[in-house]
Amino acid sequence: LACWQAPALAAAKKKKRPNILLITADDMNCDSPGCFGGQTPDITPNIDRLASEGIRFTHAHVTIAVCQPSRSVLMTGRYPHRNGAEGFQPINTSVTTLQEELHKDGYLNGILGKVKHLAPIEKFKWDMDRDIGELGQGRDPKLYFKFARDFFQQAANNDRPFFLMANSHDPHRPYHGSLQEKNKFRKMLKDITAPSRVYRTEDVQVPGFLPDIPDVRKEIAQYYSSVRRCDDTVGEVLRALRESGLAENTLTMFLSDNGIALPFAKTNCYLHSTRTPWIVRWPGKIKPGTVDNRHFISGIDFMPTVLDVVGLSQTKGMDGFSFLPALLSKRQANRDKVFTQHHQTSARNRYPIRCIQNQRFGYLFNPWSDNERVFKNESQSGLTFKAMQAAAKTNPKIAARVKLFRYRVVEEFYDFANDPDALHNLSKDPKYKKELDKMRKELLNWMERTNDSAFEALKNCNSQEALKKFMTEQDAKSGKKKIKKNRTKKRTPQNKLVTK
Repeated sequence: LACWQAPALAAAKKKKRPNILLITADDMNCDSPGCFGGQTPDITPNIDRLASEGIRFTHAHVTIAVCQPSRSVLMTGRYPHRNGAEGFQPINTSVTTLQEELHKDGYLNGILGKVKHLAPIEKFKWDMDRDIGELGQGRDPKLYFKFARDFFQQAANNDRPFFLMANSHDPHRPYHGSLQEKNKFRKMLKDITAPSRVYRTEDVQVPGFLPDIPDVRKEIAQYYSSVRRCDDTVGEVLRALRESGLAENTLTMFLSDNGIALPFAKTNCYLHSTRTPWIVRWPGKIKPGTVDNRHFISGIDFMPTVLDVVGLSQTKGMDGFSFLPALLSKRQANRDKVFTQHHQTSARNRYPIRCIQNQRFGYLFNPWSDNERVFKNESQSGLTFKAMQAAAKTNPKIAARVKLFRYRVVEEFYDFANDPDALHNLSKDPKYKKELDKMRKELLNWMERTNDSAFEALKNCNSQEALKKFMTEQDAKSGKKKIKKNRTKKRTPQNKLVTK
């Protein structure tokens, strides 16, 4: 009898292992969903419903506000400078991924969208993968429903627990109704699914960290239409789960990989760069409608938490730690701050930034800032930054914002209690010196502990020579060839251009 009971009990235990569904938005700002304070009418009914059925964290952050490295952090539990994916590089092959651990334990792994943003592919044991071209450019909710439904059915048919990462390509540029969209999808525009609701300029509220001028408001309206389509996709994935009959044994998470692709958000370390709308639903475990205003959780904590939830041992070498106690409404120590970073843009330009934030303050270190190097990123495409530059010619306040965004200063310090949109840099204000020094020291300790290459630069942040040396090393890591300032071009007999 005992010999029969042992495998039967083991099988019963395996059947109870929870499924994991991770739904991500692409470039959705932390305060866009209605449940996180979004003021645009009826903007995210499906995300709001999910929040009402679980817990939402008001102090949740991704570790780096760039698509690929942000997702690499989620799936390794390591900081970018510790997993190898500082920008758009693959992770180091020696680093263990969440998918590898789940695969060994019998989980069925699937991914919808952003497949190439987790590399190398062999480190992510996908049993099913459908990328942007099969998902209506990542913008067709019905196709997400179809493939999610098929995947859930496959898991049920094979009696296996599953992990599905469903990645919307909304509200990433090009925004719905924009000139960028018309140009990018020129030959297929008629096939791009429209949002269930399209917003007008008078419907939306411009974020406080941007000026409320006509072209900014116009682009924000386009962005919110794409936010609504992302919510449509979330709703369809959740419908597929609900109709599969597997929802009661599934832990569902929703978050965005980074903030909106506009100045002072994505590809930076500001509050609106890394803060993300993080929601978790787990029927029978998490009390519906819970709001956590106490704990800071971060992208590095995702993998440790999933391992904890499914009952697997913690993988060696991870930097994060499980927030399962916080999910179950228990107080958890060492969750009063978050460390974030930035390394390089998709164009491989190096703009290293390090940041520490707590509930009251944010401190940023910009070793690249030398009054000469100019910041360039995706956020400057489209209408908003061009409108800010035009307005800067006659508006001193906007001119100061444009200058700060393009050139920065070595240190920035913000008081979120009195300045929630981080508009006033207090790094030179003597009233805040004590707090700034304290946070700089905390950041230094963290950098030393995690073997961050920027440690010496911050330690010697008042030395232009030290910062220049650090940036020379950073530029060498970028992989970009050095371009000479004075270039002349001449045609070869083959009609090709060469540079001397």
